[in-house]
Amino acid sequence: MKQVFSRIFSRVTLVGFFILVQLAALYVGIALLGSRVTYFYGLCRLAALLLVLRILYKNDNPAYKIAWIVPILLMPFFGGLLYLVFGKAHLNPREKARMRDVAGRYITALAQADEKSAQLEQLDPQAAVQSRYIRRTGGTPVFTRTETEYLPVGEAYYARLKEALEGAERFIFLEYYIIRPGKMWDGIHAILRQKAAQGVEVRLMYDDFGVMFKLPENTRQLLESEGIRVCVFNPLRPVLSVRFNNRDHRKICVVDGNIGFTGGVNISDEYINAAPRCGHWLDSGVCLRGEAVWALTVMFLSLWDFVRRENTEFSRYRPDPAVLESVGDDGFVQPFTDMPLDDEPVGETVYRNMIQRAGKYVYINTPYLIIDNEMITALSTAAKSGVDVRIVTPAICDSRLVQEMTRSYYEPLIQAGVKIYEYEPGMVHAKTFVCDDRYGVVGTINLDYRSLYLHYECAVWMCSCRAVEELKAAYLTELEACRPVTPDTYRDLSRLRHLFRAVLRTLAPLF
Repeated sequence: MKQVFSRIFSRVTLVGFFILVQLAALYVGIALLGSRVTYFYGLCRLAALLLVLRILYKNDNPAYKIAWIVPILLMPFFGGLLYLVFGKAHLNPREKARMRDVAGRYITALAQADEKSAQLEQLDPQAAVQSRYIRRTGGTPVFTRTETEYLPVGEAYYARLKEALEGAERFIFLEYYIIRPGKMWDGIHAILRQKAAQGVEVRLMYDDFGVMFKLPENTRQLLESEGIRVCVFNPLRPVLSVRFNNRDHRKICVVDGNIGFTGGVNISDEYINAAPRCGHWLDSGVCLRGEAVWALTVMFLSLWDFVRRENTEFSRYRPDPAVLESVGDDGFVQPFTDMPLDDEPVGETVYRNMIQRAGKYVYINTPYLIIDNEMITALSTAAKSGVDVRIVTPAICDSRLVQEMTRSYYEPLIQAGVKIYEYEPGMVHAKTFVCDDRYGVVGTINLDYRSLYLHYECAVWMCSCRAVEELKAAYLTELEACRPVTPDTYRDLSRLRHLFRAVLRTLAPLF
């Protein structure tokens, strides 16, 4: 009975209830208009047209515009209301000023001499072009003196993460989209609690939507009582809000400024196959040790300061010089972040640059293949040019609707020569690119509109690193458990199924 009352009076339930009350009030207000409803509908049509003109005027992706224009014109009132609530959010002037201040400190903290860029330019001019783009749009320089390790499954990621956390002496920063009670969280929580008691500074940031229905309501209070500082990104509010759309999808862990992690792995048991879901769950990450960890540290602190309205002295969390002296060069490493507020699709551009500059092959892991025309063109052109383009997607997805959308893109890509595989044991949640035995990207960025344009994301671009070799080897092993998608897969589909998939592709940016 206690659990029933807890669910009924939980914050999420109350938020949902008050939002429904607001929608019901709107409906009642319309019903009370009586004979004036015709005039109201006319005003809605006019407002919808003005909203469409506003959408057309904005510098957004054309696919995203079309996906919103269709429901707005078909359902002027509710389509317009949905856009106002879930359309791309913009900061108000005060928030923009704060963001500019945080971004300025971010860039200043990462400023360094261009000697590494010059070194990369001399060794690999093509890679230097990609690196310059990341530097100029994301503010992150390229680093050497960084050891890289690719972690091909969630179990390896978890083991390496716990080892690093147990060795923490100064601070631990954790930022994850999903945290769910279970074996993985219990193991991490125990270490965090112990380290906080020993005087290690522990900060934890998570997305409020990502933990909805997962973490108990009192989690924040419990962690704070244990000495763990907590930051909740974009909390759910009991009012209709334009902030629902932007989520913190990043996964970052930094220990003492010397070791850093990112990748697709959240803190939940399915990621380490301790709680089976969608068959075998395949995810991955990368572990950095050395100079490049500083970029992950600054990423974390910048978003923390923006959300908590703090002004952290970044320099207190620099890597240990003694550790840096012990680290050898392992190629070039450049972590980067992608935010929905800078009108720059950094993640998508990095991906497209890799595809367009590939000479031999591009191997891709993605859970969701929901792409725009520019990405379709890039993949198709590369394949038609003789580049071996391979994409692995899950055979068992965590969303049937999303999987149907993913499969709707198979036909044009396969016809262009792209090789698509489905991972038969279950779910692929890894987000990786590897190209020509030299370049690789591991991070949180999916190939769907939300990830590329609406969420806070991060990744690590690598050139001539050990992790790139490990990523390719793991990918080729993974292919042994995959089935190739052939034209027969979609040739016998009914016309109704083809039509359904065509509609899904039109509305794909909204999901």
